[in-house]
Amino acid sequence: MKLIALAAALTLASPALAQTPPATMTTVSQPGGYAPATMWVNGAPQPGDKVIFQPSTLTPSEAFPPPAPRAHYPVCKKGQTDECIQRGSH
Repeated sequence: MKLIALAAALTLASPALAQTPPATMTTVSQPGGYAPATMWVNGAPQPGDKVIFQPSTLTPSEAFPPPAPRAHYPVCKKGQTDECIQRGSH
């Protein structure tokens, strides 16, 4: 009976926990992604304003450049697949 009461209390409390506001992130400290590099010049668009979305002229490799290759990669350990080379592929 106590277990049922505890489960009911947790169920009722969980929506209240889910409604907490998320932590704010600043776009300056998190570069990259799909967010614009700068904020709106004249503030956020108002209802009725015409907002035009246009595709980027950059290719994906220009927009999100891959990291430079390492000078040396270690041999893969069991279960490891990233940032290593397979044994015998030197």
